[in-house]
Amino acid sequence: MVKSMSKTLLMASFTLCLVLSVGCQKRAEAANFRRLPVEDYVDKMKAGWIGQMAGVGWGGPTEFKWKGEIIPEDKIPQWKPEMINQFHQDDIYVEMTFLRTLELYGMDVSIRQAGIDFANSGYPLWHANRAGRDNLRGGIAPPDSGHPQFNKHADDIDYQIEADYAGLIAPGLPNVAIELGEKFGRLMNYGDGLYGGQFVGGMYAEAFFETDIVKIIEAGLKCVPEGSQYYECIKDVLTWYRQYPDDWQQTWKLIEAKYQDNTDYRKFSCGGPTSDFNIDAKINGAYIVMGMLYGEGDLDKTIVISTRCGQDSDCNPANSGGILFTTIGFKNLPDRFTSALNPEGKFSHTPYNFPTLTKVCEKLVRQAVTRAGGRIETDANGKEVFVIPVQEPKPTALEQCWEPGPPDNTRFSDEEMEKITAVAGRDMSKAIAKLAPGWKVSKCGDDMSPGFKAELRGRKNVLMTHPLNPTTGCVISRKVDIPRGKKTLLRLTVGNDERGDWDLIVKANGRQLLQKTIGEDTTEDGWMDVEVDLSRLGGRNVKLELINQPTEWQFEAAHWAEISIVSE
Repeated sequence: MVKSMSKTLLMASFTLCLVLSVGCQKRAEAANFRRLPVEDYVDKMKAGWIGQMAGVGWGGPTEFKWKGEIIPEDKIPQWKPEMINQFHQDDIYVEMTFLRTLELYGMDVSIRQAGIDFANSGYPLWHANRAGRDNLRGGIAPPDSGHPQFNKHADDIDYQIEADYAGLIAPGLPNVAIELGEKFGRLMNYGDGLYGGQFVGGMYAEAFFETDIVKIIEAGLKCVPEGSQYYECIKDVLTWYRQYPDDWQQTWKLIEAKYQDNTDYRKFSCGGPTSDFNIDAKINGAYIVMGMLYGEGDLDKTIVISTRCGQDSDCNPANSGGILFTTIGFKNLPDRFTSALNPEGKFSHTPYNFPTLTKVCEKLVRQAVTRAGGRIETDANGKEVFVIPVQEPKPTALEQCWEPGPPDNTRFSDEEMEKITAVAGRDMSKAIAKLAPGWKVSKCGDDMSPGFKAELRGRKNVLMTHPLNPTTGCVISRKVDIPRGKKTLLRLTVGNDERGDWDLIVKANGRQLLQKTIGEDTTEDGWMDVEVDLSRLGGRNVKLELINQPTEWQFEAAHWAEISIVSE
């Protein structure tokens, strides 16, 4: 009898320990993983895209029309359901280039392949995006394409406005959003310009699980290095919100005083530290947060406040709207944001309409979850559930555009350059045709307003070019047949801006034939006549390249009054 009772007690103790152990394991897993039904993920992800489209559509008419001032309430357009069909906005279609790269090559795609794909994009771009893409097309590989030495817009808003995709395919995975910034954000940004996108991506990642706006913002902030001005800016807005929870315009004034008027916080502003035009990621990031905090979870109010803050007043509500809409889910959105959506509308320069876009996101998030150590289970009802590991964000290292680290000196190989079919820089085809028909211009930068000039430094009908960046010269090229047995000369009349100089380099089939500095010390009245003997190349088809090569990156425009080939 005693043995029987002892055995019974032993079995009961074992069973209790087993139950407790299983319970502990379940609690441990609950602490280390979060569960998200796949259908709920899709619903929230779709809402995130709708929020972007609503924000950019509603704020679009006011973009940069109010700088350094609050947009009057009566200047905000009335929302109309058809405004949701925003298929031609760079705030949206640029990030789809990144999604396409991930779709084709997977989550482990190299930054160099990402750069090649971005270089070949065909849509118009501005600021950091434009400069980064020009760098890529000119042979500067990432991450140098976004480095301040080569990109004077590196602190601009660009990756911030297109980082929504990173969080939308990384639910509960902030380190995935950070990693995607390291891969795609560095194509065009650095420092605060990069952190803005990682912040936005981190907020989206948390929005799949959290509805408390302050907690969402704090989760995004954990993706940003604490010593950065971007981190400081968002912390300031949270502090001022707590001081003035019912007065968003007072908080706006404090943002204006510190991040618009204080030049210490505009050290790398592309328009200059005192310009009323401010496309810096920090201040526009503050306006995203303003809408989220003072919008109080109201869809309209969130978008309108981010818009009324001014400056880039369509990008900012696209971010704040997208994040808030994600917390709500597509099926819970008011009809005014979904009823007029055209499911067949194609996003500019992409293969996606809304249904195919969301399918690609679902495909990629499956990769992201399993790659991060999560899994996909089937519940008792036969429905799929993402089991997502809880991640502690690991921000990228601190860097500042005004005191950057050394570039990596990364360049695309010849084989990689063959994959880049787009021409870098400004389209100069009409300008060169007026001076030298048959020649082509590539890698011409935008500085100093290059183009055809009716008169320049005493000469008529002059072509002005400018190097693409501090290391990449503008190239004028043509393939020509050099006649055999004749003296053939390349004749150039070239000049310089009186405030700077540049190097003229002439190449034939890649071999350098001449290099001369064109400046005030070498020219007469700003001009020089140059002859290059091509006779020894007789009987050959030759690619000639005339290069406007930068020297010290000071007023390095080249003036071309004659480009001709003469055989005698």
